[in-house]
Formats: sequence, structure tokens, C-alpha cells
Amino acid sequence: MARSNRVRIVGGAWRSRLLPFPDVPGLRPTPDRVRETLFNWLGQLMDGKICLDLFSGSGALGFEALSRGARQVVMVERDPKVAHSLRANAATLNAENCELVAADALKFLARETRCFDIIFVDPPYDLHLLPRVLPKLLARLSDDGMVYAESDRVLEVGPEWQVWRSGSAGQVHYYLLRKAC
Repeated sequence: MARSNRVRIVGGAWRSRLLPFPDVPGLRPTPDRVRETLFNWLGQLMDGKICLDLFSGSGALGFEALSRGARQVVMVERDPKVAHSLRANAATLNAENCELVAADALKFLARETRCFDIIFVDPPYDLHLLPRVLPKLLARLSDDGMVYAESDRVLEVGPEWQVWRSGSAGQVHYYLLRKAC
């Protein structure tokens, strides 16, 4: 029997809304406390920002950005069951500025041409995808854009990245990155 999974939006217009997500191995939303810290770093209001939630999963990061006024969030999710849940949650919230792309994240990056102000990258930990994904994000990031990356281990970033902020909570290590000057 599947357990009941719900994620809470911590701020903005949809504050305190609980959104269900399916019980899928490896799917774990960014904890509330980490999301609160992240959005404090970014500024509470996301007005006008165009965001990419690359490994969307529960949609916690993307829906949080939309709740706080992001102009658009593109959510990328390859698991059909999870993508269905994201679509249902977007409909429940009447999130018209949410674009759901049912695709593999690396294949999406290979064909995508848009640039984003904020890119959320929280892949399944056991796949160790961050070293492969981060270099591909440079071409998709706006000039003064930022990347949020989350990992179960300390992240080694290349010289093309500057760690603007970082923190940890339990087993979670999280970073806000900018392009290096």
C-alpha cells in the first residue's frame, strides 16, 4: 500500500497548501526548512523570473517559485506517474504559468534553447547527475541567473561556477551558484 505523500508550499499566494505526490523510489521533496532558506536567499518575491525546475519530482521548488510570483516555471519530469501528479497539482492551483515537459532532463537540455533566471537542480541522489548536468546549464542561464543545486554530499563545482551561498540540513547539502566572472 502506497503511503500518503504531501508537500507544503511555505510562502507566497499558495502558502500552506498541501500538494500530493506519488510514492516513487528516489522521490524526496526539498525539505520545508531548506526551501525557506533558499527563497530567503533569492528574495521572497520571484516577480518576473523565468525558472526551470529540471528534475521536478514533487514540484516543491517549482510550485514554491510560482506561489511567490515567478512569471513562468518549466517543470521537467520523466516519470509518467509523477508528471501526471504535477499536471493535476498545476490544474488544482490554476497555475497557468506552469509548463510541464514530460522528458528526460539531459535530453531536454540538449534541445532546449531558452535561458532561465533561476534553475532548480535536485536530481535523484543515487544517480550522481550533478557533475554531468552543471556544465550544460551554463548555456541555459541568463547573464545574472542562478542555479540552485542539491546533493547528498559536498558538491565540487568547476571553475566556471561561483558558490554564492551554501548550507546543509541533515544529509542535504544545498548551493546557490552563479556563473564565475
